[in-house]
Amino acid sequence: MTGWSLLYESFDPPAQKLREALCTLGNGYFCTRGAAPEAAADEVHYPGTYLAGGYNRLESDVHGRIIENEDLVNLPNWLPLTFRHEGSEWFDLHQVEVLDFRQEMDLRHGILKRHIRYRDDQGRITRVAQRSFVHQSRRHLAGLETVLEAENWSGTFNIRSALDGKVVNDGVERYRGLSNHHLAPLEVKRIDEETLFLKVQTNQSEMRVALAARTRLFRDDRELCVNRETIREPSFIGEYLSVQVEAGRPLTVEKIVSLFTSRDEAISECGLAASKEITRAEGFSDLLAGHRRAWEHLWDRFDVEIDFDGSKDLEQDRTLLRLHIFHLLQSVSLNTIELDVGVPSRGWHGEAYRGHIFWDEVFIFPLLNLRMPEITRTLLRYRYRRLDEARNAARDEGFAGAMYPWQSGSSGREESQKIHYNPASGRWIPDNSRLQRHVNAAIAYNIWQYYQITGDMEFLLFYGAEMLLEIARFWASIATWNEDLDRYEIRGVMGPDEYHDAYPDADQPGLNNNAYTNVMVVWILICARRVLDILPEERRQKLQECLGLEKREIERWDDISRKMRLIFHNDGIISQFEGYADLKELDWKKYRRRYGEVMRLDRILEAENDTPNRYKCSKQADVLMLFYLFSADELRQLFHRLGYTFEYETIPKNISYYLMRTSHGSTLSQVVHAWVLSRSDREGAWKLFSQVLHADYTDIQGGTTPEGIHLGAMAGSIDLVQRCFVGIETREDELRFNPQLPREISRLRLKLRYRGQAVEISLDHKRLKLVCTACGVEPIRVGFGNRRAVELCGGEKYECTL
Repeated sequence: MTGWSLLYESFDPPAQKLREALCTLGNGYFCTRGAAPEAAADEVHYPGTYLAGGYNRLESDVHGRIIENEDLVNLPNWLPLTFRHEGSEWFDLHQVEVLDFRQEMDLRHGILKRHIRYRDDQGRITRVAQRSFVHQSRRHLAGLETVLEAENWSGTFNIRSALDGKVVNDGVERYRGLSNHHLAPLEVKRIDEETLFLKVQTNQSEMRVALAARTRLFRDDRELCVNRETIREPSFIGEYLSVQVEAGRPLTVEKIVSLFTSRDEAISECGLAASKEITRAEGFSDLLAGHRRAWEHLWDRFDVEIDFDGSKDLEQDRTLLRLHIFHLLQSVSLNTIELDVGVPSRGWHGEAYRGHIFWDEVFIFPLLNLRMPEITRTLLRYRYRRLDEARNAARDEGFAGAMYPWQSGSSGREESQKIHYNPASGRWIPDNSRLQRHVNAAIAYNIWQYYQITGDMEFLLFYGAEMLLEIARFWASIATWNEDLDRYEIRGVMGPDEYHDAYPDADQPGLNNNAYTNVMVVWILICARRVLDILPEERRQKLQECLGLEKREIERWDDISRKMRLIFHNDGIISQFEGYADLKELDWKKYRRRYGEVMRLDRILEAENDTPNRYKCSKQADVLMLFYLFSADELRQLFHRLGYTFEYETIPKNISYYLMRTSHGSTLSQVVHAWVLSRSDREGAWKLFSQVLHADYTDIQGGTTPEGIHLGAMAGSIDLVQRCFVGIETREDELRFNPQLPREISRLRLKLRYRGQAVEISLDHKRLKLVCTACGVEPIRVGFGNRRAVELCGGEKYECTL
């Protein structure tokens, strides 16, 4: 691993699926896993291509119960390209002597490279060099170049190039046994002598997908005219090409592919569009040049330059940070802006979580807000387009307003499973995760944070305010009045912890007065009233008329925001939920001694016929999420508004209490805990930050990353550098800095955008320097610690001694 490259210098079959996920190529429109072009899906490899928002629903019979799941569909594989000596078997790394192997993911330019030197059973030595890309600026195009060079032989070589639509969804072991055939064949044909065409359709959502592949051969920069034999099957089309190979004279095979769907804009029909695009496409080198340029432009805006303290052990961390930025920009990019998609928790890199959208946005959006907020705007509009579905969901449950689902896909209906499989016990068990209503709090928080950073009044007027007000209505309707306590309560929900979904031995799922949920509701109701104050009078009046939002309803919001109930242990700890203090302590040492890592403690306990509901244990941060999202000053104001004390020791005391009771069963857990420890325990925070950086690279959860990367944790790791280490807050129309640079980092430099202003930041342990480079925009207010804020305009600089 070097500064800009992820390197593998040996072929390691057990690690291939992990490498394929980490070497995925994408552009925000579609992603293709980094599988070898000659590979088919088996125990070693899993090729996969996924369209952003490309879903399909199928029914499955699980123990006599019919369940319907919506999946991110594995689209036709455009990669297939292999070769052989005439009369021999097709190339297979398992069947040859590998003399040299090198695979490189070029992060700077988005190119996957592979170099192989091998000897076959006849003693013939051949070199193979491959480069592939998914075009970052021409979203429908991808390319694969293969250079073959004979070292000690000459003769006839056969090449096979294909488009394979016979693929199924089989990338997640625990989903096997469920229905997985999503594609139906429509058409296979030759467009011309060098171009193949395949069209399929998803069998429920009826999305048509068309691919065209052009394969050309070159020697000495001259195109070769070769014999081609076509192979046709209902969902497959390929061709055999025969060519004479001479020792020492490289042969180049160039494969360019176009991919369109029936949902694309500005086309007549996806098959016509794919055919036209492939006809117009330049050669591999010219396309690659444009692709490289697009990536250089993205890195100019998104890169984080870090100087470490001189320790070589930390150099890998720089590459891992860039790897995380790279995968974020392959999942969401400028191409996303034209699409109706959300941001999935596992990227478009595999089939884990079925490509659904959860609450991970709250970890992803901060990075985008301060770099390329146009993408955030698109992703928030995904939520707005599903506002009516959220309203219907609330109405069906007897609530007002809008209730967004825990898992969202194509339509915005609740996609959470009703039962899920525990591989530790082999049992299907109830899934109550749909009770994580706090996803609605995350959406409201994201809307307000986007507005705070961009000042995008148009978005607030026509999209954001309506969503936020309807979410506030939902929370107000779910809150119930406890006359004996003179407090409002929220009952029957789940918090972010996820381990606890019910009380021990309870007949019904759900918990009462989850602290994180209740505090977030208070904040939302305050924020909703503030939004009403911000809106121009005419728009506010019309919006209230459309929503039927009356004065007494808003007054009730104010009452709830002052009388929400929070529960505390006797020692001042904020109780995660009502009754948490009564749960048993878990014998962590016993379980770690027995199982080693206990990240998925829920599965371990269920396999022992036990449940986390009986214990004080957490999968990830719950109460501590409050310290992640809000400053101490903000929380103090919220608690005082409710009539509760919030002392200096409240934060460190709660961090200490809950951290020792957390299994880190989610990669998001280390993100939050690194953040909340960053001021009180810098050594502990850096250790957790390092774990976040290595989580996917080393597959820290033991088998999950091959199914898809963890995008929330990846974005969260960058945001730890961007906002936590630099100490950025964006509130009260001000960009605030309170740096807390770890001792391991000597200096960092990055570029941000705030209220339309481009800001270059340079930070070390002595100074913070800002340069505003965008002229012609309104001045921005910048604050430093407790110092008075200053106004900065384009072309102005500011330097602050720390």
